[in-house]
Amino acid sequence: MSGSKIDKKYHDLPLFDFVAVASATGNFSESNKLGEGGFGQVYKGVLLKGQDIAAKRLSCNSRQGLQVFENEAIIIAKLQHRNLIRLLGCCIEEDERVLIYEYMPNKSLDYFIFDQDKRTLLNWPKRFDIVMGIVQGLLYLHHDSSLRIIHRDLKSSNILLDNDLNPKISDFGIAKIVEADQLEAETKQVAGTCGYMSPEYAINGKFSVKSDVFGFGVLLLEIVTGKCNRRFNHPDHQHNLLGHAWLLWHDNRALELLDPCLKHSCVESQVLRCIQVGLLCAQKLAENRPIMSDVAVMLGNEEVTLPEPKEPGFFTKRRARDTDTLNDDRICCTKNSVTITTLEAR
Repeated sequence: MSGSKIDKKYHDLPLFDFVAVASATGNFSESNKLGEGGFGQVYKGVLLKGQDIAAKRLSCNSRQGLQVFENEAIIIAKLQHRNLIRLLGCCIEEDERVLIYEYMPNKSLDYFIFDQDKRTLLNWPKRFDIVMGIVQGLLYLHHDSSLRIIHRDLKSSNILLDNDLNPKISDFGIAKIVEADQLEAETKQVAGTCGYMSPEYAINGKFSVKSDVFGFGVLLLEIVTGKCNRRFNHPDHQHNLLGHAWLLWHDNRALELLDPCLKHSCVESQVLRCIQVGLLCAQKLAENRPIMSDVAVMLGNEEVTLPEPKEPGFFTKRRARDTDTLNDDRICCTKNSVTITTLEAR
C-alpha cells in the first residue's frame, strides 16, 4: 500500500512516529510486554509527555494480521464510549504497523476471575458493576452508535479494566459493521474463539447482534462462577460450563454455580437473575435470545419477570480427549486468541 492510500484510510486517527513508539516501549522490550494475541504483541509504553500507553505491534509477514489491523483502526476511530477501549492513534511506517491504545493498568477480566488469589479482589458488587458496564458497551455497539457493530469475539480476555476496575470492551480486529436495519449477515470465514461463538455462527457462518448476545451469556456465567467455559471440567459429566449451569438450573441448584469467594458479598436474588439471564442469552436458537436493550432491563430491574430459558447452545457431551473443540470438525480452537476457519459448502 502506498503512503497516500494509508493516510486517507486512517485520516480519523493521529499518526505516531515509529521512533517515538519504539522509545516509549524500550524498543519493544520483553520486560514491557503485556500480552500476545493471534496477530501481534502488546507492550506497555510511556510517551515523552508521561502518558502511559499500550502499543499493539503487528507481527511481521502476517497478511491476515494486516486485515485485522486495518479493521480495528477504522472501526474504533469511529466509536466513543466509556465502556469501549480508546484508540489514541496508530503508527504506519514502511513495514511497521502499531496501534496505540490507552493503557489499562488492571489488565483484563480473565486475569482476575480465573485466578485463585486475584478473584477475591472482585467482590459481587464490583462484578455486577462490571457486568452492567459490559452491557452498556454492547448496547452502544448494537443500538446507540452511528454504526451498528457486531464484535464477534466477546470474551473475558477482551474486557479490559481501568484504574477503578471499570470495564472496557477491546479488540475489534474481527468486528463487523452492518446496516442499521440488517438482521443477519453471513461469512465463509468464521473468526472468533471457541466456547464463546454461537452455534449458528460457528457452524454456518451466520452472525448478528444475537451472536454477541450468546458470547455475553457465556461471559456472564463465567463472571458468576469464576470458571472458564471451554476449560471447565466436572467429575460427573463432560459438559462445558454452559451445560453444567443448565443442569443445575433445572435441578433448582443454580446457586451452587456461585464462585465461593462471593458467598459473603453477594445478593442471592441478583446472582440467580444473572444466571437466568446468562442462560437466556446463551440459548441454542438465536431467535430465543434477548437483544441487549432487553438484557439491560432484565438485569437492572428486579421487578421484571424473566422467561424460562431453553436449552443452551452446544449442549452435548464433549469428547474427554478434546475439550476445546466444538461439535463440528470444521471449527477447532487453537492456542491463539482468535481462530479463523473457512467454511466449505456441504
